[in-house]
Amino acid sequence: MPKTIKQLKWRYACKKFDTTKKLSKTKIQRLKQAFNLTATSFGLQPLKMLVITNKNLKEKLLEHAYFQQQITTCSHLLVLAIDTDFSIDSVDAYFDLEKQIRGTSEEIIGRYRKQLKDSFAIKSKTELRDIAIKQAYIALGNLLTVCAVEKIDSCAMEGFNADKFDEILDLKSKKLHAVLLLPVGHRDKEDFMQTLKKVRKPIKNTIIEIE
Repeated sequence: MPKTIKQLKWRYACKKFDTTKKLSKTKIQRLKQAFNLTATSFGLQPLKMLVITNKNLKEKLLEHAYFQQQITTCSHLLVLAIDTDFSIDSVDAYFDLEKQIRGTSEEIIGRYRKQLKDSFAIKSKTELRDIAIKQAYIALGNLLTVCAVEKIDSCAMEGFNADKFDEILDLKSKKLHAVLLLPVGHRDKEDFMQTLKKVRKPIKNTIIEIE
């Protein structure tokens, strides 16, 4: 069995982490790199990821994640947040960075820059927010796969009070808004969920091949 598939079969939504085990700096660095390398629409990266290890802070957040124990028992709590200031200026920032990194001239990218800015100009704040949120889900999916390959246990979470997280983490001042959580660490040997068979539809019911 290919390693990737084997590891995807190994992963599950961890419900109980081993509080005596912490992820190594190397593992966390790989997750940071994976997040930063995640594909996003037009490469604009309207996201940031908070990496929380502080025990007291995690305990403050617990109540606002409906007391899901993974919040406090995990090694690291990853919070995916969108840029609430996502706008035309974000487009300019991207192309300016491209010129800096690739040495691309404005003559080459200018037309594309204008097209993208024009498309952003007609979008509402809500539409731009929705675009950013979709990118957060792409990042989450990428992180879940990387966690599986690296044998890092994880549990993706949507169930939390984002406004309270914003308040406690002072995200508004950073022009960010929390949208997804990903506690990571090592599974507890007593977590019975790890022994259960995966419940998935047969591939024939989820894949449509068109030749």
